[in-house]
Amino acid sequence: MALPVYASPLEKLWHYTYIVLCAAIFIFLIAPILIIIPLSFNAEPYFTFTEQMLAFDPEGYSMRWYDKLITFGMIDPDAPRDMSFWLDFWQHAAWMQAAKNSVIIGVFATILAAGLGTIAALGLTRPEMPFRKQITAVLISPMIVPIIISATGMFFFYSGQWVPTVGADGFEWGRLAGTYVGIILAHAALGIPFVIITVTATLSGFDQSLVRAAASLGANPRTAFFRVVMPLIMPGVISGGLFAFVTSFDEVVAVLFIADHTQQTIPRQMWNGIREQISPAILSVATLLVILSVSLLTVVELLRRRSERLRGMSPS
Repeated sequence: MALPVYASPLEKLWHYTYIVLCAAIFIFLIAPILIIIPLSFNAEPYFTFTEQMLAFDPEGYSMRWYDKLITFGMIDPDAPRDMSFWLDFWQHAAWMQAAKNSVIIGVFATILAAGLGTIAALGLTRPEMPFRKQITAVLISPMIVPIIISATGMFFFYSGQWVPTVGADGFEWGRLAGTYVGIILAHAALGIPFVIITVTATLSGFDQSLVRAAASLGANPRTAFFRVVMPLIMPGVISGGLFAFVTSFDEVVAVLFIADHTQQTIPRQMWNGIREQISPAILSVATLLVILSVSLLTVVELLRRRSERLRGMSPS
């Protein structure tokens, strides 16, 4: 935004100082994230910039670590890249299995978190709801309580819970710990606060007279909700769901506590890679996750602007 022509020298000084401070803070926050992107193309097995990379020598850069993501864990990583190679990759590649687990867990946890979080937000925005502040504090506590405490509590709780599982002889009873159901429930619990916050923020600008108008035209509560309320709060629900998905996709502490050793997710695979074999392939995964996060945040911002337009809070 340009300064007006009548701005005083002190106002101009503060304006440009403010811009410099904002730029410095932005660089401070974004630099640790951006630095991993060029490092993921390092031709050498190091986590530092080599002399060739600093000199922008093409031989100092390579896609070998991205290729490592494909071949690591495969039965025959050196086979010709035909259909059998990609079938081996789909069935045995370690990073592929971790990605599939992360996506499956994240999708189901997001659906559960979005549904329960939306219902909770609708109830908490009702003026006749008793103890709203206390209930809200309890529901968003997973965002405040350190994750190590939540994970420890989940571990002890799951260890005493028995659920039907699929075993070698069909359905049998087993502990909730070490099951995909347990991981999905844990990730949903961690994602529900994000849905509550975003949907509650959307409902804060919702015009309740629209519901009364729908009722006056003969719509029952169910029809009014799905035809009037839900379309207007849907951007908030989707935004909260995206935050819940990112939270699930990035969660490692809870998985370390309650998951079986065979249930690898991408963050857990990265954790194991750091502890057991230091490889720049982890930087390649981190780069892909940064791209995914930026894409999801872009979608969230577009949904926020659409929500403002639907509620008449933005002129364009």
